Amino acid sequence: LRGDEMSLHIEVDMGGVNALLQTIADDMSKATRPASQAAAQVLYDEVKRNVAKIGKVTGNLDSSIYQVYSKKNSTDWRSAYEVSWNKQTAPHGHLVEYGHIQKFKSYIGSDGNWYTNKKALLPQPKQVAAKPFMRPAISKFNEAMDAAKDKMLEIINKDYAR
Repeated sequence: LRGDEMSLHIEVDMGGVNALLQTIADDMSKATRPASQAAAQVLYDEVKRNVAKIGKVTGNLDSSIYQVYSKKNSTDWRSAYEVSWNKQTAPHGHLVEYGHIQKFKSYIGSDGNWYTNKKALLPQPKQVAAKPFMRPAISKFNEAMDAAKDKMLEIINKDYAR
């Protein structure tokens, strides 16, 4: 020390902290997909409940509901799932979800599928009310986010709860 001058020199090795932070970041990256799937499961279950409330005629709509991991919408830090219905299995899904105007007579064929007889015009077109099954599922958004958070914490805490 000299007169009114005082200086301290401190060196800190942050290598261990940096390694720990990198491990946590890696664990979080690994947890995004199961966490996203947990959220998707909540929404999927709600859509299935909504379809069940509508009632079955052929069962095609119910059996067409799916959830799938979306590679194109996912990255290392973001995992996306889609919940929807298979439009080939249940091509009428949008008619149920949004309603429609029926102009022709329709019937269920011997194969169990719905058909429209475009030669048999109804005397009066009728409005078929919407029976939404997808849109109301968004009411479970907060539960879905809670499920994602819980799954993320479960995975991350597994390595650090020693």
